[in-house]
Amino acid sequence: MMKKLLAAMAGLMLAAPAWGQQAPELSLDMAVLGGLDKITARVVTIEAPVGQPVRFGTLEIVARACKKRRPEENPESAAFLDIWDIKQGQPAQGVFRGWMFASSPALSAMEHAVYDVWVLDCRKAS
Repeated sequence: MMKKLLAAMAGLMLAAPAWGQQAPELSLDMAVLGGLDKITARVVTIEAPVGQPVRFGTLEIVARACKKRRPEENPESAAFLDIWDIKQGQPAQGVFRGWMFASSPALSAMEHAVYDVWVLDCRKAS
């Protein structure tokens, strides 16, 4: 049920303008994420190329898609993320899979005892 609700909200948040003109969102190839280590209070910016795994502490993050509204619309960036917790000697544990939205980080938040991850922006890889 929750996955269906989030998918519907993703469609609404990245939908065309209300007046009916088609203005498709921009699909970009770099998710810019924020990361917080709750133990050390270290905050980092994570650049995650779409389709490539990146590490943050024990987390492995793969951005599957990153979409942004066009500049003439209300600002919004959203990324579809797969996040696993990988600890040595233990099997990988999936901790998050779904869309995260820059304007509403609490809407679809990752729950982890040590780390927080949120979407900041989507951009082209340089």
